[in-house]
Amino acid sequence: MFDNLSNKLDRAIKTLKGQGSISEINVAATIKEIRRALVDADVNYKVAKEVTDKIKDAAMGRDVLTAVSPGQLMVKIVYDELTELMGGEKKDIVIKGDPAVILLSGLQGSGKTTFAGKLASYVKKQGRNTLLVACDVYRPAAIDQLKVLGEQIGVEVYSEVGNKNPVEISRNAIDYARKNGKKVVIIDTAGRLAVDEQMMREIEAVKSAINPSETLFVVDSMTGQDAVNTAKTFNDRLNFDGVVLTKLDGDSRGGAALSIRAVVEKPIKFISTGEKMDALDLFYPDRMAQRILGMGDVISLVERAQQQFDEDEAKRIEKKIRKNQFDFNDFLGQLEQIKKMGNIKDLMGMIPGMSKAMKDVEIDDDAFKPVEAIIRSMTKQERANPDLLNASRKRRLAKGSGTELQQVNDLMKQFDQMRQMMRKMNKLSQTKGGLAQMQKMMGGMRGGGGGMMGR
Repeated sequence: MFDNLSNKLDRAIKTLKGQGSISEINVAATIKEIRRALVDADVNYKVAKEVTDKIKDAAMGRDVLTAVSPGQLMVKIVYDELTELMGGEKKDIVIKGDPAVILLSGLQGSGKTTFAGKLASYVKKQGRNTLLVACDVYRPAAIDQLKVLGEQIGVEVYSEVGNKNPVEISRNAIDYARKNGKKVVIIDTAGRLAVDEQMMREIEAVKSAINPSETLFVVDSMTGQDAVNTAKTFNDRLNFDGVVLTKLDGDSRGGAALSIRAVVEKPIKFISTGEKMDALDLFYPDRMAQRILGMGDVISLVERAQQQFDEDEAKRIEKKIRKNQFDFNDFLGQLEQIKKMGNIKDLMGMIPGMSKAMKDVEIDDDAFKPVEAIIRSMTKQERANPDLLNASRKRRLAKGSGTELQQVNDLMKQFDQMRQMMRKMNKLSQTKGGLAQMQKMMGGMRGGGGGMMGR
């Protein structure tokens, strides 16, 4: 979502000229372009002016070290100010009480019900017995949706047929949770297409009745500046504890993420992407600032990988690589793990330098389907021994998978290159000076083509 902002900030910083120090003269044009980039990204104008004034104050008169260019120094200053603008440090949700009660608020269509399911999954993974509560009594589909999500993640959903009083439902749900050993209760409330007095009174009454340990405001990041205005209205009435930004994988300009913390003075606690129940991340201001400036977010990438990859499986794969026995069964298993990590283009954006490289390459969640179709069309013997795949077998695979022969050949070529790289890395890791050679080898691969996924 930050691609446009990242490109404009990159161009703004590249305009910085001068040697030795950053002066008012050589920084003026850069500050002007940074402010314009922020406003174009739908950042609140007052917030954009305040942050660029801070960047200017921090930059003025700073000596430039011999090994650091003025542009590099400006990147560091902008990174520091963006991090501070978005809250400085991560803030997790507060889970306390018996049971702990988390109240969700927000407009209809903000992704609140989907987030309720994601949050329940997140809490459940921490070993807490969780209960979802359906308090959107005006939209029957919301109750059905919550039940589907609850079944999907293995979390019970509490609802009351015919009861239209969300305060009573909430209280009854908490009593039910106490009697049935539920440690966390997550309450999904009703939303409207716009803020209205009836909705605000209702959510206030629910909060007053149940005294939650945490009240979260869920907002669609794609609504831009309207998201900030809505957040302020809700905060004035509810005094919520934190913000959840949803649909961050959409085509939004990013202004909500940059403005909302400064306007309501409440931390962003979660960011949500996609519909998958594990597509939920804690919000780290420093990591988001890195991504905005094109530095990637390797830490979040590693954390997602650690959540999905099984340690025993990783050791098994490592042994096969050492013996040069990595086959298409292993490759297919790795694809499945990668898909669980989230949106492919979002993952690529976490790798330093890849966000710019991939900006014109279209990769969607179906990118792996042709590859999977080809592999699943193979016999057991072909998957285990790729060298069996001669010209006639490849033609059969193309026909059986509904792909072109060229796609089969591309996959075979890329798979062979990957096995060769694995062999080289395995050998280098066992030799003196191997790490430096591995880094050089990986650096040489950065300019590679899009392959099958870039089609």
